[in-house]
Amino acid sequence: MAAGIGMAVNIVLAIVKIVTGVVGNSYALIADGIESTSDIVSSLVVWTGLKISSLPADEDHPYGHGKAESIAGIVVALALLAAAAFIAIQSVREIITPHHAPAWFTLLVLALVIGTKETLYRFVFKVGDELTSTAVKGDAWHHRSDAITSAAAFIGITVALIGGQGYESADDWAALLACAVIVFNGYRICRTALGEIMDAAVPNPLQKEIRALSSSVPGVVRIEKCRTRKSGLGLFVDIHVEVDGDLTVRRGHEIAHQVSDHLKASSLSVQDVVVHVEPALRVLRKGS
Repeated sequence: MAAGIGMAVNIVLAIVKIVTGVVGNSYALIADGIESTSDIVSSLVVWTGLKISSLPADEDHPYGHGKAESIAGIVVALALLAAAAFIAIQSVREIITPHHAPAWFTLLVLALVIGTKETLYRFVFKVGDELTSTAVKGDAWHHRSDAITSAAAFIGITVALIGGQGYESADDWAALLACAVIVFNGYRICRTALGEIMDAAVPNPLQKEIRALSSSVPGVVRIEKCRTRKSGLGLFVDIHVEVDGDLTVRRGHEIAHQVSDHLKASSLSVQDVVVHVEPALRVLRKGS
């Protein structure tokens, strides 16, 4: 739903910005409108990636299709970097090419764009945070990058109008500076998505929470190892639990199932758990 709303808003804003930029003589606004078309593509990529990642495991993909979400995140990040490069090239071209100052009414359009895009960013990022989706968060940053470039254009056009002759390229300089922010966020999103594809470990607080939940299961003496990776919108856990070595195999098997069920029933979106049971060197008892 978030991707669909984003696409609809971006289509409308792209048309409004390009038309206003042509009529109002703002090349920064035209470039911003063209950049918005990349947001449409990125939203479509995110929607496709999430749809594929939600497919169940099959014979060819026994671990599911979760990596499609991370791949979508990389595509979105690359689209951000490409948009920043396009805006930078256009800004430099307009800086070295003399042109008239933009019309005052372009500021009204930019104010509307900034408000709309920031609101959309907050909505989509909240959805991405709830889903723990790198691709959705990346799509949210597309909206914020649009708001940033629009804010930069707003400041630049204001300077151009107030400064008068000699300040016509102020909006282009502002758009050029905004590209640095977009590049930074594109890099950050790409690094996170690549980490997920390479099965990077989840953050330590999450790892500690998984260990604590597993340790709370009756019969678990200690957690020896715990490896967790993110795939799609879920987590895959490989964990080694120590139990009393004098227990029967059946009882050790039951404890392993309880650990798995406890993690899957938690709020951590754990999709699969592999539990390895080992005998504890010394059973910890109360008062020992």
